[in-house]
Amino acid sequence: MSAEATVLFDAPGPRAKRLYAIIGVIAIAVFLVLLYLVYRGFANPENNQFTAAKWLPFLDPVTWTAYFIPGILATLKAAGLAVVFAIVLGVLLGMGRLSGLTPLRVVCGIFVEFFRSVPVLVMMLFFYYFGQYALGIQGDAASFFGVVAGLTFYNASVIAELVRSGVGSLPKGQGEAGLAIGMTPTQTLVSILLPQAIALMLPSIISQLVVILKDTALGYIIAYSELIRSGQNLASFKGNLIPTLIVVGLLFILINYALTRVARLVEKRLSSSARGPKQPPADPMLNPAMAPGTAAAGSTAGGAPAP
Repeated sequence: MSAEATVLFDAPGPRAKRLYAIIGVIAIAVFLVLLYLVYRGFANPENNQFTAAKWLPFLDPVTWTAYFIPGILATLKAAGLAVVFAIVLGVLLGMGRLSGLTPLRVVCGIFVEFFRSVPVLVMMLFFYYFGQYALGIQGDAASFFGVVAGLTFYNASVIAELVRSGVGSLPKGQGEAGLAIGMTPTQTLVSILLPQAIALMLPSIISQLVVILKDTALGYIIAYSELIRSGQNLASFKGNLIPTLIVVGLLFILINYALTRVARLVEKRLSSSARGPKQPPADPMLNPAMAPGTAAAGSTAGGAPAP
């Protein structure tokens, strides 16, 4: 094991390796037992969920065009709008928490702490009924409004904290340099600190998108036709609840895995760009060895200096 891999902890010895192996075997055995119990529970003769007839509907194109694909599109639509609104509102709230104006800083702080503490489902229910009774939004539009508004306010509060922590992690010299050249604190925040903080926290912000996508499943409670509700409608029609939930879970895993890969690629790109600029090419005029007409600059096959 290399020294780089053991900076934070010692390499396990023989006893530790044996202990890890025993724990791994026990964990695998427990998992297999639980998997068998689940299979036995759903494979009972009265209501066997693992027969071929329960899985045949997934081979029907109508199942995908009428249920799964509309559910995926509805999930992505709600998550996409919530992402845009949450990022914009989160950046504004983060700037407000860093503002030099005490009233603005206090108001933004109360807003962020409140919406971070309230469960997302409670906010969805509130905005769902608020849209119906206060704004006159009815039907599917009310469900869509409740999902997007609930996700927006909660995740905007989280992103605001990410922005604030990103600015706080920057060296103090960054802000002092802006003030030294005559910029106001607001100009320093917007022009110098905020772009660096967003670039620094971008992987965490992208990872938060996965949370937004998963939380759209809570829209099932307010009758929003997202992926889980579409799967529930299919299961009610076909009588294959457990296979449908398994397929829905796999679809969520694939979508979230794609977003996670994007977050890792962005993080890798940012980490590689943070290593600093590459060294500029050497100037031949400053390095005699690289000057034209010298032996180091090049020679003919016979060793004569290049013309």
